[in-house]
Amino acid sequence: MDSSLKIIDEAQVPPSNSDSSESLTLPLTFFDLLWYKLHAVERVIFYKLTDATRPFFDSVIVPNLKTSLSSSLSHYLPLAGKLVWEPLDPKPKIIYTPNDAVSFTVAESNADFSRLSGNEPYPTAELYPLVPELQVADDSAAAVSFQVTLFPNQGFCICVNAHHAVLDGKTTTMFLKSWAHTCKNQDSSLPDDLIPIYDRTVVKDPTDLDTKVLNAWHKVGKVFTGGKEPENPKSLKLLWSPEVGPDVFRYTLSLTKENIQKLRERLKKESSSSVSSSPKELRLSTFVIVYSYALTCLIKARGGDPNRPVGYGFAVDCRSLMVPPVPSNYFGNCVSACFKMPI
Repeated sequence: MDSSLKIIDEAQVPPSNSDSSESLTLPLTFFDLLWYKLHAVERVIFYKLTDATRPFFDSVIVPNLKTSLSSSLSHYLPLAGKLVWEPLDPKPKIIYTPNDAVSFTVAESNADFSRLSGNEPYPTAELYPLVPELQVADDSAAAVSFQVTLFPNQGFCICVNAHHAVLDGKTTTMFLKSWAHTCKNQDSSLPDDLIPIYDRTVVKDPTDLDTKVLNAWHKVGKVFTGGKEPENPKSLKLLWSPEVGPDVFRYTLSLTKENIQKLRERLKKESSSSVSSSPKELRLSTFVIVYSYALTCLIKARGGDPNRPVGYGFAVDCRSLMVPPVPSNYFGNCVSACFKMPI
């Protein structure tokens, strides 16, 4: 534990309707299974507030966040549940039962808020104390955990540690917007676009991709056991991932609309001047421009032959690409990945 962080409270926050008898079970789809062994996704959101004294934090901010979180969870029950894999089940599932709750940690830090929330370089490891633990064991795993950390007279941050088998970035953002909406309006009702859809039948799986993905993960597991069969092939423990060293830094660079337009014009000019027997029209979306520019800068910064083959990858939201399309407020994973590795 970092010496600059002090834990104030560790609590469990249930959905506001947890006293009801409602329960919920969601099977994982092949989109969920693509990510179920990978490390959790950690997001830290900073809020600048110079009036954030400890008394104000304890009496106003934390109670409001807890109350609105509880209310929001009543619409997002799976987040208060657990990921489990029963012995007789072919694949994991998410189960919510009454009285389930999410972990909610309250802390105080004397770190430099402006440094952590700013654009200048700093070691990534300095963010780690702000991230709550996500409980993951062989037989069950928490869906999410939360931590709210006060930086006295500077502001506070909220960290969400989310299991990737339960939700993707789109669903996480939808939940955070729901929480913000409830906290701001002090109203448990949500607009339609923030109410999650749990219908798993909207994700079509005509070729039994579930089994293929699980078989692929089984092969990966054998790599980590030296070719031997895993002791528990249904373990929900995440794959080992290396720790980020102290020499790894975060650095935020901003590209304005004008910057992107200049890059677009430059790419068009270079493309039209290149010799090609069958020129293809470039599809220069903002994502293509920013991603290719960042990757090019990264290759140059690492040195070596700037024209060497390199690999790359990015995630793709598949909701609008499915036939028929998956609703934008679908709860769960509907994201795939695209990789290109050098030959």
